[in-house]
Amino acid sequence: MNDPRPLVSVVDDDASIRESLPDLLRFFGFSVATFASANAFLASNTTGETQCLILDVVMPEMTGPELYRELSTRGRSIPTIFITAIRDDATRSRLIKLGSVDCLYKPFSDESIHEAVKTALQRS
Repeated sequence: MNDPRPLVSVVDDDASIRESLPDLLRFFGFSVATFASANAFLASNTTGETQCLILDVVMPEMTGPELYRELSTRGRSIPTIFITAIRDDATRSRLIKLGSVDCLYKPFSDESIHEAVKTALQRS
């Protein structure tokens, strides 16, 4: 990839998130790749180029936390922001303790996702 902008990959089974979030991230100056599933992301050629990963917590087949652990098992550490529609402070706390940058509840503000991505990129 020859794009000098940081690559943010979004993995979410919700088509509306995959359609709207990339536009916002591009507006903020990032390059974006989207995936409908964890397996699609793992099968892509962008795993090595991704500098920030935005993962839905609950997805069929492989959840966001399962993908996060799988990447770790493969020796790939990508600063990760989890997003979820389920308000569960225990899950949020657990994900942050695992090393994620943040866990945002949908709907999140433009500013909160922008700040989280900037923080993630500082870690990459």
